[in-house]
Amino acid sequence: MTLAQPRIAVLVPCYNEEAAVATVVANFRAALPAAEIYVYDNNSRDRTVIVAREAGAIVRSERRQGKGHVVRRMFADVEADIYVLVDGDATYDAPSAPGMIDKLLDEHLDMVVGLRIDQSQAAYRLGHRTGNRMLTGFLAWTFGRDFQDILSGYRVFSRRFVKSFPVLSDGFEIETELAVYALELSLPVAELETPYYARPEGSFSKLNTWRDGFRILGTMLKLYRAEKPLRFFGAIGVLLAVVSVLLSIPIVITFVETGLVPRFPTAILSMGLMIMAMLSVSSGLVLDTVTRGRREMKMLAYLSQPAPKRN
Repeated sequence: MTLAQPRIAVLVPCYNEEAAVATVVANFRAALPAAEIYVYDNNSRDRTVIVAREAGAIVRSERRQGKGHVVRRMFADVEADIYVLVDGDATYDAPSAPGMIDKLLDEHLDMVVGLRIDQSQAAYRLGHRTGNRMLTGFLAWTFGRDFQDILSGYRVFSRRFVKSFPVLSDGFEIETELAVYALELSLPVAELETPYYARPEGSFSKLNTWRDGFRILGTMLKLYRAEKPLRFFGAIGVLLAVVSVLLSIPIVITFVETGLVPRFPTAILSMGLMIMAMLSVSSGLVLDTVTRGRREMKMLAYLSQPAPKRN
């Protein structure tokens, strides 16, 4: 009896990628002949849909603009055992996909990230590279574990990762959210070096270095507040308490020396800041309990799906 092979789905989010999408479909068809290739169009104004369909991909649409919306729809709609998520700009190396899948299965992982290795100076703009390093460092500092390339658009997932992941982001912040989810649940993940090429002629990056960089940083702060509320609100509480004490020192000295409180408004401000500090720490304690409950629910959803394995 022949054992069934794991179902593999290649998920390609696209927006105005007429110049690249046919190449992406053809390359992944050659690298993963048994895989189903899904191209999800995100309101393209060029011939992306027509080109993708002619190339043999299964084409679907997501009308809400933003990569996060597209990934949410992909993860919800597509049924498979292994998912390959890759941007539709022909910059990622399709022949690396089998190796990434083998690593996922052999090491019983839930996510393998394609660590981009530039093949030309034009492949990875300096601003994007610098921003990626800064955001990656911030993620390592806040969540205690390290990724080398959190913004890579090339990833392989297990089914239990995909079907338990609650996508909340709208745009390019989705890569950050994927990394934080894996770190918070201590999921087994890895990175694998893969070539990264320049975009083909006629294809243009939709990522704005400053605008999307600040959005990604904002997403990190929101996720840090949501996943580690005691640290977040505790730090605010400590800061407010320190300011309160500093403001109160001259008032206390004057009171000890004269028995008077001449800076009454400052005394009120100091007392108010200390009350806010106590409320901030109390909020962090309450929200930390809520977060633990949410994390347990995420883990139960994750464990309800079968582990990745070779059939």
